[in-house]
Amino acid sequence: MSDNGGLSVGLLSYETLVHAVAGAMGSVTAMTVFFPLDTAKSRLQVDENRKSKSTPAILVEIAKEEGLLALYRGWFPVISSLCCSNFVYFYTFNTLKKLALSGKSRPGKDLLMGIISGAVNVVLTTPMWVVNTRLKLQGAKFRNEDLHQTNYQGIFDAFSQIIANEGVGTLWNGTLPSLILVLNPAVQFMFYEAMKRRAGRGGKKISSAEIFLIGAIAKAVATTATYPLQTVQAILRFGQYKGDGKGGVLGSLSNIFSLLMDRIKRHGVFSLYKGLEAKLLQTVLTAALMFVVYEKITAVTFKVMGLNKKLKH
Repeated sequence: MSDNGGLSVGLLSYETLVHAVAGAMGSVTAMTVFFPLDTAKSRLQVDENRKSKSTPAILVEIAKEEGLLALYRGWFPVISSLCCSNFVYFYTFNTLKKLALSGKSRPGKDLLMGIISGAVNVVLTTPMWVVNTRLKLQGAKFRNEDLHQTNYQGIFDAFSQIIANEGVGTLWNGTLPSLILVLNPAVQFMFYEAMKRRAGRGGKKISSAEIFLIGAIAKAVATTATYPLQTVQAILRFGQYKGDGKGGVLGSLSNIFSLLMDRIKRHGVFSLYKGLEAKLLQTVLTAALMFVVYEKITAVTFKVMGLNKKLKH
């Protein structure tokens, strides 16, 4: 078969599509279950003047001040973005994996495929994440008076207002830290694939509990390592600071550095990790559950379609 034929098989294969759909469904299921934790994390990242309390205390505070439904504010745009994002990521990752079947799987190869998949994902889906960040924080009671409210009627209205009032480039606010943060899912997938290969040695079947634990450990390592940049990413995506001029199409390294230094100067080094407890709870549990759902959907689908695809793919 020619190289072009192999490339088209990798890009358009049924197996790759199954992985992409399973990844998207797994992420949607997991995020829906743990969405309030993401709400707590976003408030702590963006609102500098909100006191960093325990995650349960923040959730109770938000529910008391804004109502119980506030914990799920912005759920639909987040789920829509997450579904598209994970579809793109899993599709790209498994396409690259299929094309790179020659040779033994190694952590370095998994890391490289994860970085490429993450970069493709960032470029294609950042506008959706900018919109969902703003919708999720719309109506929030901020402690920081420098933050002002937005008034969007939904996803399409948010896109329309942002383009009309701030320019198309604003939809890619925070792209630079996002591109740097492709290391997060890349490191996560590298650890996940390595631990899964180790657990499945000798053809051993990997249990759902093992998949959950492996997914949790992989995400915890990746999240802790990259959290300060995630804080900067959230601030740039929200983009509602009065007259500060932060943001831009790609942002800049100097802008990222100044945001980090400004936060440290005003609130100390540990302020860069504000909301980490909620983030770890949310992302670790979400990633672990996502991988369980993902593995189950792919295994069942392949079995039903007679492909006999094993968990150790």
